Amino acid sequence: MIDTQTLLDLFTDTRNHTETLCKPLEIEDYVVQPAMDVSPPKWHLGHTTWFFEEFILKHHKPNYKLFHEDFAYVFNSYYETLGERVVRSNRGNLSRPGVAKVYDYRHYVTNEIKELLATEISAEIEELIQIGIHHEKQHQELLMTDIKYILGNNPLLPKYSNDFKEHTPQTETQEWLSFTEGVYEIGHNKDTFCYDNELGRHKTYIQDFEISNKLVTNGAFIEFIEAGGYQDFNYWHADGWEWVKEENHAHPMYWHKVNGDWHHYTLQGLKPIDPKAPLCHVSYYEAFAYAQWKGHRLPTEFEWEVAQQRLNWGKRWEWTESAYLPYPGYTKAPGAIGEYNGKFMVNQKVLRGGSVVTPPNHTRPTYRNFFQANLRWQYTGIRLVK
Repeated sequence: MIDTQTLLDLFTDTRNHTETLCKPLEIEDYVVQPAMDVSPPKWHLGHTTWFFEEFILKHHKPNYKLFHEDFAYVFNSYYETLGERVVRSNRGNLSRPGVAKVYDYRHYVTNEIKELLATEISAEIEELIQIGIHHEKQHQELLMTDIKYILGNNPLLPKYSNDFKEHTPQTETQEWLSFTEGVYEIGHNKDTFCYDNELGRHKTYIQDFEISNKLVTNGAFIEFIEAGGYQDFNYWHADGWEWVKEENHAHPMYWHKVNGDWHHYTLQGLKPIDPKAPLCHVSYYEAFAYAQWKGHRLPTEFEWEVAQQRLNWGKRWEWTESAYLPYPGYTKAPGAIGEYNGKFMVNQKVLRGGSVVTPPNHTRPTYRNFFQANLRWQYTGIRLVK
């Protein structure tokens, strides 16, 4: 358990940070949904608030009064246990409730949680509040990547902010770090907060491997493009090759050729690509194809976890070769909380590390992110193994 004041501070800081991320937005930006996987910023503000209301206040604060009876329908995401909801693709059609009303909702629920934390709470409530905090931190990252997608698909390519640095050059010398075969322990020890998909801790056998101390750079990936990597089926999975052909992909997301030179959309607007900065916004399909072209491979999530203490990670989510599956002894929590991770353990790949938009105090060496192989609007990059 953590003391109540620490929990209150973490909750307050998290709630404030979400709203800070939205300050550069125009009011019109809050409602746009250019793709199904991208949710409007207004929806993120409401959904993270609904989570605290639904899982904590409704059941654990005496005489709690709902802010609005329709908001559960509007801001539920995927929890089948909790009833009907607006389908994901229609979130951008929600011109009402307005942005001001959603902020009123946030402040109402925030104050109600603070009142609850002023009382003596059980270990169960503490755990639920911690889940709610880290759930909101997840959505802070999604909020940033969704804002980038919204603005990056605006024909004017407007900037979000001059202050946000996404693409810092890697200065270290390329090395291959060696690890010997053996039995290693994987997973969280549960001394501190973690998600259930990081449990249970278990032993796994790993062969000898070498892993790059650096992420693949923009410049290295340009070499792949110029060598015809997107035109040669030999480097791609069958599904990946179909994806390339059907979507007509020939470069990472947000890349543009301007007067013969590569540029990319950033949160500071359209900028020339820095060849020394780590690559991002590539799918698993592209990561696999690049590794094949180089004659290497992607790490498994277990190799990554073994190696992470010697890696400078956290700038890009790193695709692994591991399918998103339960660890030995994994059990789903009862009720709606059990829908948080377990039901997504199919047809997805694990990513490890974190990114420049991962909020503070959120990721850790055992954190298991996961996405479908074709998705690339997150800050996804590549680290090679041989």
